[in-house]
Amino acid sequence: MYNYVEDGDSKTSAYMEQDQEKYEAFMTRIEAGEKIEADDWMPADYRQALIKLISMHGISEIMGALPEKEWVPKAPTLKRKLGIMAKVQDEMGHGQLLLRVAEDLMKPYGKTREDLMEDLLNGDLKFHNVFHMPTKTWADAGMVGWLVDGAAIISQTNMLDASYGPYQRALQRICQEEVFHAQHGESIIMALAEGNDYQREILQESLNRWWPALLMFFGPSSAETTGSSKQDIMINYKIRKSTNEELRQAFLSKYLPRVFSLGLTVPDETVRYDEKEEKWIYKQPDWEEFKQIIRNKGPRSKERLRVREIAYENNRWVRQALATDPVSV
Repeated sequence: MYNYVEDGDSKTSAYMEQDQEKYEAFMTRIEAGEKIEADDWMPADYRQALIKLISMHGISEIMGALPEKEWVPKAPTLKRKLGIMAKVQDEMGHGQLLLRVAEDLMKPYGKTREDLMEDLLNGDLKFHNVFHMPTKTWADAGMVGWLVDGAAIISQTNMLDASYGPYQRALQRICQEEVFHAQHGESIIMALAEGNDYQREILQESLNRWWPALLMFFGPSSAETTGSSKQDIMINYKIRKSTNEELRQAFLSKYLPRVFSLGLTVPDETVRYDEKEEKWIYKQPDWEEFKQIIRNKGPRSKERLRVREIAYENNRWVRQALATDPVSV
């Protein structure tokens, strides 16, 4: 895209040469560890990669609050109710913060946060596979906080030094709060693990159901993709450091010993750590199922989107009251 190509049109060639110079200066800044800001020049594929990443992250924070929101009225104690309510509020705040960051990037295209919400509701904007899953028992509320948020922390800390300044600074705050969320989930898990037979039973059953989704969380490895992938682009531009598989291995290394220490098992008899290869061996999840889930064909996709749609429509009057041009909202 940014290579100089002689096409016989001197004016066009001059523009392309100018873009090449800008691109080289941009890459020099990134290699030097400088942060790119919203008003800086950036390559189109860098901007587009950021918009896709940050908008998906922001929407996932908002949609991710819904599985736990379902357990606010059903939490077993007042203390647990207050804890999960606070967590839901945090996740919604993360979503708003990230969508503002994405909105700044979309200004050249004339798009706003309103457009992102429309994209979500019409199926053009995806959200994380784990938030399409049902939360059937109180153990699921703990599993989301402990392992899902744990996976999110591993993924997000991988980008704490992202080359795009506004996202990097937002992640600093978000990761700090996610640590508390993971501790909240771990507290639920520990209480169930130390509880009676029924509590341990629903805990194991929850882990069995969530395990494939947790493996899918980081996305396919390069072995399951062909050609240049989105992860390659983001690593090249120093938005992230590690590949999907490296992140999955970090997750397994951190959490499998903890899972086993609680006397729990995972629904995969092949799981083991290969000392020679220095990596975890595991059964690959069904990546075709993953594709269907993120296309809004998961177990709770329609229900969660409907909840979001109702909230969006019911609160339209608030946006209209605050908007400079109420007719446009």
